[in-house]
Amino acid sequence: MNQRLRAATFRAGSWLGLPLLLAALALPVDAAEPVTPAPTAKRPKICLVLSGGGARGAAHVGVLKVLEEYRVPIHCIAGTSMGSLVGAAYASGTTVPEMDQIMAGITTELLFKEKPPRAELPVRRKIDDYKPFFGPEIGVGGGKISLGKGIVTGVQLETVLRQLSKIKGYQNFDKLPIPFRAVATDLVNGKAVVFKDGELANVMRASMSVPGAVAPAEFDGMMLVDGMLTSNLPVDAARAMGADVVIAVNVGTPLLKRDELNGIGGVVGQMLSILTEQNVQASLASLKPTDILITPELEGYSTGDFDNLSKIAPLGEPAARKVADQLARLSIPAAEYAALRQRQLVEVVPDVRPVDEIRFENLALVNPEAVRRNMQTQPGEPIDQKKLDQDMRRIYGTGDFEHVNYRYLEEPGKRVLAVDAVEKSWGPDSLRFGLGLSSDFGGDALYNLLVSYRKRWINPLGAEWRTDLQLGSTTSLASEFYQPLTGTGHFFIAPSVFLERRTAPVYQGDTRLATVDRKKAEARLDLGVNFNEFGSFRMGVLGGTVKRELDTGTLPFPVDSDTITLGAYSALLIFDQLDSVHFPRDGWKADARYLKSDTGLGADDSYNKWQASGSFVRSFGEHTINLAVVAGDLSGSKLSPAYDQFSWGGFAALSGYATGQLLGENLKFGRAMYYHRLARSSIFEGAYGGISLETGKMSRPVFRSNRDDWIRAASVFVAADTPIGPAYLGYGQAQDGPNSFYFYLGQPF
Repeated sequence: MNQRLRAATFRAGSWLGLPLLLAALALPVDAAEPVTPAPTAKRPKICLVLSGGGARGAAHVGVLKVLEEYRVPIHCIAGTSMGSLVGAAYASGTTVPEMDQIMAGITTELLFKEKPPRAELPVRRKIDDYKPFFGPEIGVGGGKISLGKGIVTGVQLETVLRQLSKIKGYQNFDKLPIPFRAVATDLVNGKAVVFKDGELANVMRASMSVPGAVAPAEFDGMMLVDGMLTSNLPVDAARAMGADVVIAVNVGTPLLKRDELNGIGGVVGQMLSILTEQNVQASLASLKPTDILITPELEGYSTGDFDNLSKIAPLGEPAARKVADQLARLSIPAAEYAALRQRQLVEVVPDVRPVDEIRFENLALVNPEAVRRNMQTQPGEPIDQKKLDQDMRRIYGTGDFEHVNYRYLEEPGKRVLAVDAVEKSWGPDSLRFGLGLSSDFGGDALYNLLVSYRKRWINPLGAEWRTDLQLGSTTSLASEFYQPLTGTGHFFIAPSVFLERRTAPVYQGDTRLATVDRKKAEARLDLGVNFNEFGSFRMGVLGGTVKRELDTGTLPFPVDSDTITLGAYSALLIFDQLDSVHFPRDGWKADARYLKSDTGLGADDSYNKWQASGSFVRSFGEHTINLAVVAGDLSGSKLSPAYDQFSWGGFAALSGYATGQLLGENLKFGRAMYYHRLARSSIFEGAYGGISLETGKMSRPVFRSNRDDWIRAASVFVAADTPIGPAYLGYGQAQDGPNSFYFYLGQPF
């Protein structure tokens, strides 16, 4: 029965109850103080039904405001997807103002950006950010290649959901301040699953796991996805709770028009909308004349518009006021309503009771002790919710798990923190791909394709074998066996091999004379220590060979084409607290490298080489200042070897010069960069415009005629953080020197 027919039925029925009619007529549509109908012998049980609709579901909050304004008692709630989120929050005692406050701080990034804050990642995972990886991690194991079950796993989503549900722990939903039901879909049998109990945050997450976007939730052996597929407007769940009157709020997404079906995303979205609309129509057909349907007008807002929740939420209010006469008939006296709401509100006192045990269940590869020792939360200490959330992000950030959550168990004589860390089902080994492109539009165009293979948890201490193959302008093979020496992973040993062939240009002034082909083979053994997420230190020995041959052009001096033997001591210290590598907005980074080539280790040349660099980044709104310095020196008993000299020049590294144009034995460089975030979108993490001011000096250059004084340079650029890596288009000019345009796909500095 449609809305017009139901309204007509109510008008006809009102003649049978004149007092009710008079009360309704006396109440204006936007009245702040509804008139209370005459008391009846038995008031109806009113159940609120909230549909799914992604971000559009924020309009449910506006409806709740009007229901409270008209003193409509809510005796039970049933919700799907976003409706389950709002419904569970309200049923557990979260007030409308509290929901407004939480939703004002929710963004798409907050809900769905899976990667923990970079500052919290283990330093070994931070190093990956300097590789031009793109796309998802591909699992390799059991003779097959596989992908994850969704674009995001829901880890970050669950953190937000825990904020919305005031009542923690396992609950019988009939015993909540307002009895509640949530609906999900069993992906195996295609049937609706109505939750009557569970942990609210976990149930909300299961109910809003959009197929393909959010990975299915594992629950009691079931694989659950969004309830929209089977019951997006769960009127039947409300009837099962004994509802006499249903107030149904439908915020579902209307079908796209023909000209809007652009691309695969539009087609897939339309398919889901068709499935959803079919079950919604069945639910609407089940509404009775005494029920109320509220349909907010949400044109212009999509299911993925989570950056606009604060704008969507108020749109539920005018829709609810359109049925004000029907709501008024359900109003109860002010004192009675105040007493009801007082019983339904929950004053939550944080449960900081210590746990006696932290338990990891069902781990097959990962050593639970290694994970437990790296948690800030420890048995016997009061629970700090912020630290516990950080622990979950840190565990997920190790890269070993597809999902991490927790729950409390009350067992005889002890309280247990059970961490549900689900090992990746795609693997355990993994493949990643990367792509780097660059051009100075002057003849130098470089490209590199990267393939990385990683084998994790080879033994209980967490040994890892990683091999990177790079093809393109530079061809290389790097393989390292990383073996922690303790359960915490602080100390490690790392044998490795490295093979490389690259062609480097040689310039005299601004004239390119030649290119030199260099082949290098190296083996090393490092011992090191990790400082948790802050940094690491390693030192070791290396040996190998290097051979240089003239590739193109001519040089005024002969190129020693003999194979040179390498033997050296090395050390590397890194501290990395940048929030991003591509376009950092906050943090700092510092590193120092030292190499001592020693004939006692078989080296043909004896020399010392060191290099240190640092960067500091701060943002003010959308404005960012990025400062960097680099210094290095190479010295020995004779002219230092040409195969290990410093190479500098290029975009943001004395702009205007070609990449690697400046060669010498002593480097000093400083840069002040400013960039402004121009826009953000679902495709680009950010679009930027900026300027770089640089100064540097290459002392003791290869050609003594080359500049060895201080050089000033500047560049301007536009850039975007794309799904396949950062992209830059820039122009650079050196003072009294060359200029150049640049294009980069990958990290240029």
